[in-house]
Amino acid sequence: MTSIEPIAFMRSSQWLRADRSRVITQLFVPGQEGFEHRESRAGNVLTRILDLDEAQVLAELDDVLLRHRDRHRSLVETFRRHAAEVADRLAPGSKLSESRMLLLGAAFTNEYAIEGAALCNPSVVVHPDQSETATGCARFVMSVRGIGEGHRSSIGFRTGTIDAAGRVVVDDPVPFAAVGTTAQTLLDADVFRSELARLHGGGEASDYVLDALGDRFTRADLDERIEQLQRHRSTRRHAPATIALIRAIADRAYGIEFAGDTALSERVLSPATSAEAAGMEDARFVRFVDDDGVVTFYATYTAYSGSQISQQLLATTDFRSFTSMPMVGRAAANKGLALFPRRIRGRFAAMSRSDRESNTIAYSDHPAVWASSLRCQQPTQPWEALQLGNCGSPIETEDGWLVLTHGVGPMRTYRIGAILLDLDDPTRVIGRLAEPLLSAADDERDGYVPDVVYSCGALVHGDTLVLPFGVGDAAIRVGTVSLPELLGVLRA
Repeated sequence: MTSIEPIAFMRSSQWLRADRSRVITQLFVPGQEGFEHRESRAGNVLTRILDLDEAQVLAELDDVLLRHRDRHRSLVETFRRHAAEVADRLAPGSKLSESRMLLLGAAFTNEYAIEGAALCNPSVVVHPDQSETATGCARFVMSVRGIGEGHRSSIGFRTGTIDAAGRVVVDDPVPFAAVGTTAQTLLDADVFRSELARLHGGGEASDYVLDALGDRFTRADLDERIEQLQRHRSTRRHAPATIALIRAIADRAYGIEFAGDTALSERVLSPATSAEAAGMEDARFVRFVDDDGVVTFYATYTAYSGSQISQQLLATTDFRSFTSMPMVGRAAANKGLALFPRRIRGRFAAMSRSDRESNTIAYSDHPAVWASSLRCQQPTQPWEALQLGNCGSPIETEDGWLVLTHGVGPMRTYRIGAILLDLDDPTRVIGRLAEPLLSAADDERDGYVPDVVYSCGALVHGDTLVLPFGVGDAAIRVGTVSLPELLGVLRA
């Protein structure tokens, strides 16, 4: 346990604060806001739009477009898409003017301020495109957690640079915010088998479905096999329950694609499934290099349905096309799993907090399946008495795996510490700070959630550790630390 003079932690003067003008569009169905349990009022709204004369339609549509034209990209296309969602309510053969269809779409659209409440909990990785970067500098991508109405979280992005002297500048985001197009993605048999076994031991019905599909398969193939099981369920008593579980797992897998002309800071990963309907929280991004040299940017995040949490795994190579799939297994059952940036002895490795209060190490042959974990670090200091966790993926150094940790102490105060793990056996702690590396300064104590400094991932550039951190779950700052100084203290 290391306890010497405090390590110099240099805060940038730049603050990233929530911007309420950053809004996305979403389908709005009156009467289905979540607090009513009756039929929607969509039919009544449709009737009122149809009863307007054409002059009223044109005037109202012009007003809507004028007031919102500088807030969204492709607003007309959004109105067309939302109008198509309710077009089945029209009488057969109905012919509506283009303007009336667009106004109908506008009536079923609302704005959602992705940062209406807060901006926090960043992680940072090296940008996949380093072209035209000055010598000694590096471009980075920072993920951010935006919190809006109803405490619903989304994942956004910022870009920035760090120069040879360790100075960090985060770029201003573009004015627009946009969500991508959601699509189906290939499903993975290992994920299904592991989660079904954990939930109810698997069985004949699940084997009937999965044995015929191979290692990876489409949702259409899965649905076809489920239909076959439905027809033969009389001899498989537990088939209905198994089918419900299989569909719930499948519903958590999807792909998302952003238009090529969108800037990275414009892109927003917004809840797309019922498992994450109430939020996508605390993405921990890592630049993962596989044994064959292939680079994938992974991120683990917490999906919150409004009553249950689960973990999801994002994957991308370019921050334009993403896939999201369920993370399963006992070691992934709680929040905050973070992948190591490479395999260890041929296997994926991760920091886990499966017991809800300690740091553990998990190994797997699959990046989304985590069956068990091994104890690594338990709370010992007063400032971590309530619980420990990681602050993002481990960082490889010559001296060991540097892991930034968060400790929670009295008055639910969050602080950031650090440990050093053996490169070959990361369950072995070879260095640990007795005192926090970072505590909230006087001007950082207040926020959406007081007394919290929290990060979801740092990076190293030269001899500088770059650590972005959330302040009071309300804003973001960036700090830097001399890596040799920090490692020297951890080795002492």
